[in-house]
Amino acid sequence: MPGDKVREHRHRSVLPFTAAPAEVRLLRQAATAQLGQWGMPHAAEETELVITELATNVIKHVGEGTSATLVLEWDGERLRVEVHDKSRSVPSLSAAGCDDECGRGLHLLAAVTADWGTILTAAGKSVWCEITLGPEQVCRRMERAAAALRSYRPEGGATLEGRLRDAALKESAVELIADLLHWTAACGLDPEDVLDRAQMHYEADAGVAA
Repeated sequence: MPGDKVREHRHRSVLPFTAAPAEVRLLRQAATAQLGQWGMPHAAEETELVITELATNVIKHVGEGTSATLVLEWDGERLRVEVHDKSRSVPSLSAAGCDDECGRGLHLLAAVTADWGTILTAAGKSVWCEITLGPEQVCRRMERAAAALRSYRPEGGATLEGRLRDAALKESAVELIADLLHWTAACGLDPEDVLDRAQMHYEADAGVAA
């Protein structure tokens, strides 16, 4: 049955937590560890951002110390992030101004996720977001890389074509990576560890895009 096939490829994790600032960091770490077990470390950055916003909204608007639950659900193409709490007060983009902290958080969620919404439940509500895990994420990485590489090209230089252009892009990429490694070392990080993690993200993205 088609429904059975969907369930076979669906992964779900339920993480109860207490709405408190110290818990948010632990919640992000637990979610990142779960994504690693599912073979999706490339989704950790966006997921941590979404979790921070959703959990912080519970602290601010439901109450610090209240019980809540984080649910992660992966169906192969999208990662769904849900935070359940005991309040039936529904957040709204139209009701929240961009200058309001809650409004900024909601607009941020709308900008970085494929979709989001709120569902009223018997116990309160669930605020959910969906993160796309397909080729779109790889495209965003390529766009960021292209923007960074543009700053490593000489301004006002002649337009290069063919092999000269490819060689210039390669050299710019090498210089950018080398500068980032110098920066990580200056910040007290291990450049080899950073390279290993970057390679892991690249391989995971390549696997998704294939």
